[in-house]
Amino acid sequence: MNTLQKTPLYETHRRSGGKIVEFAGWALPVQYNSILEEHEAVRSRAGLFDVSHMGKVTVRGKGAFDFLQRITTGDIGVLVDGQAIYCLMCYPDGGVVDDILVYRFGPGDFFLVFNAANTEKDYNWLKQNNTDGVDIVNVSEKFAQLALQGPLAEKILQALTDTDLQGLRFFRMQCDVKIAGAKCMVSRTGYTGEDGFEIYTSPDSAPALWDAILEAGKPYGVVPAGLGARDSLRLEACLPLYGHELSPDITPVEAGLGKFLRFEKQDFIGRAALAACLSKGAARKMVGFEMEERGVPRANYPVESGGKEIGFVTSGGYSPTLKKNIGLALIETACAGQGDKIDVVIRGKRLKAVIVPIPFYKKHYKKK
Repeated sequence: MNTLQKTPLYETHRRSGGKIVEFAGWALPVQYNSILEEHEAVRSRAGLFDVSHMGKVTVRGKGAFDFLQRITTGDIGVLVDGQAIYCLMCYPDGGVVDDILVYRFGPGDFFLVFNAANTEKDYNWLKQNNTDGVDIVNVSEKFAQLALQGPLAEKILQALTDTDLQGLRFFRMQCDVKIAGAKCMVSRTGYTGEDGFEIYTSPDSAPALWDAILEAGKPYGVVPAGLGARDSLRLEACLPLYGHELSPDITPVEAGLGKFLRFEKQDFIGRAALAACLSKGAARKMVGFEMEERGVPRANYPVESGGKEIGFVTSGGYSPTLKKNIGLALIETACAGQGDKIDVVIRGKRLKAVIVPIPFYKKHYKKK
């Protein structure tokens, strides 16, 4: 554990009884009391996560817009100041470098958020492809990042700031927000399927801000939440996780993320391969399934149909909301019809499952 990276909240987690585990090279809490309780708190009230391990990079300069248009699949041209977009970075063959958030501060001023495990890789990818002469800086260590998620998140956070959070729309951010005396950037984004906020502040301010949010949220039943709940929440909402639903060997078309490919804009890395994949149809498809027999599906378990291996589980586990064992799997398109029966091989045993519509849980974002 001593060799792992630690967020500014590491000691806070330890004092609070967080069960610390290794995740992507970081020491982070997987749970405090119960993953199930933390999951249900986020669905019904609110939960507070430490996501300071996420990578953060600024991209600035005259050529920043053209650079990001070329290196991402999204249309950066739709962004106005204070707005964010979810998009992907792809390799020329259509495999995924990472899925990212791009925030626009100004016409030549952008802020990117990466998966923690990919920070160095993504930063190097940006630098390698910087033919536009833009200024790219890894600012990950300058920010702590908290995520307050759940239907009561706005009410709890509003008690700590004079900024009108009701006016902060979905995928919009605001800088220079004072929360419990700390200078923050706040965005209405998250990774749970619920309304909520991601809060960026200085590492020094993070412990006091964490405590202030939990104290303000006490009357509403807010709880600190760990990686375990974060994973079960995102699985129910079918929010992809890099290394599971996305990888260099899985294209966005196969992953069901075609709506994040903007072919109408200028050229971008991976465009030709992805267009060809769409044109001829992907041989594999991401599907959701429910277990019909008792067994918990996990990533990389084989999936079979008629005794033939047709793919593998990308993510799986128990759904506290549905009270079922569920999963996502990348399988042959010919076997991917809704209602089709499949077998998930769990510890050498073929257990029955059925393909169902996704997402498993309807997201409750506050979009207006």
